[in-house]
Amino acid sequence: MSRAMNLKLPEATVRKRCTEGGVTISAIEPLPSGGTHLVCMTGTGAETMRGLLSDHLITGIVKRFPFFRA
Repeated sequence: MSRAMNLKLPEATVRKRCTEGGVTISAIEPLPSGGTHLVCMTGTGAETMRGLLSDHLITGIVKRFPFFRA
């Protein structure tokens, strides 16, 4: 399973929820259409976040910014 997911939540909310869930973030970036692209450090962490944020997952293809650097 992928460690990456796209969420219909602002970055600050995603960071807070990851901290609350004890999940370490590998990469995080905003999406052009709104929302956040999240990559967790482990597959287990990603599964945890998918469970916690299942109502906020974006399905399908999502456009991302080219060459985004935080």
